Amino acid sequence: MQYITNSIIMITNMTMLYILVLRSYFMSEVSSEKPKTFEEKIIEREKTLIEEIEEERSKGIEKIEKKAVKTAKVIVIFPARNEESTIKKCIEIAKQSKYKPEVIVSDGHSTDKTAEIAKKAGAKVTRPNVRLHPGKGAAMIAGLKAAFEDKPDVIVFLDADIMNLTPDWIDSLVDAILIEGYDMSRGWYLRAPSDASVTKLVAKPMLWTFFPEISHYEQPLSGEVAAKASAWEKLINGEEPPQGWGIDVWFLIEASMKGFNIKEVFLGTKSHRSYLTYATDVSKLAKMGEQVGVTIIQEAVRYHRIDNVWSIKT
Repeated sequence: MQYITNSIIMITNMTMLYILVLRSYFMSEVSSEKPKTFEEKIIEREKTLIEEIEEERSKGIEKIEKKAVKTAKVIVIFPARNEESTIKKCIEIAKQSKYKPEVIVSDGHSTDKTAEIAKKAGAKVTRPNVRLHPGKGAAMIAGLKAAFEDKPDVIVFLDADIMNLTPDWIDSLVDAILIEGYDMSRGWYLRAPSDASVTKLVAKPMLWTFFPEISHYEQPLSGEVAAKASAWEKLINGEEPPQGWGIDVWFLIEASMKGFNIKEVFLGTKSHRSYLTYATDVSKLAKMGEQVGVTIIQEAVRYHRIDNVWSIKT
């Protein structure tokens, strides 16, 4: 009986050994993979850890986003003058943002029904104290002062003549502030080849000369800009910002010189009504070009960059 038992055990062991040999042979035939080296195992582990960290980061961002959407107070400001054909739709679309923003229209003393339409669409309407044309800067400052009264967390500026605005524009600009932690976010987009003439011929060349550290921004004159309310206050307190077209580049230069962390946010394409007025005759942008150029020169003087002009070969 003992002999039989021992024989069974021996046969069982031999069978198991045979199975293991066959399995090893089969696996070597099926897989051509070589045993991983120590370095390969380390790299694989690092990859796994990175994936785990990224997953946890995504969960963290999702929590932050939910809290931001639920608790943050956002105000959208439309500086506007004679934009009765687009202002209603712009307001309605802005209100569809996940941040449910309040909307202010800073009306530059329009001669059409812009202010009336804005009020009916549910926007708060304010006006600058001065009657200027062009007076975009004055309208933006008036809008900021009106917004400060409501103590928002983030203030967003959008052009009032945009024909393809979507709620995602506001969401993306505000996400950069509340979720990613930037002080300021600025929209950039694809535009028609003949659009943005002042940007191409005045702003970018002059920034390259006097402020090369910010010459990489695609749209230094972007009308789509967001920042923390505290950042906007820091920018205008004790200052005399340009009251005309120089305001956009002024905000960019001042934000950079004050050490703000700035992000450009891609918003796709931009179609705006004002382009139709100068698409075939850019000379209509002469006043804008002049004011932008003068603003950059004034900032160069202020920050002792004016001598950079001598580095240009003519």
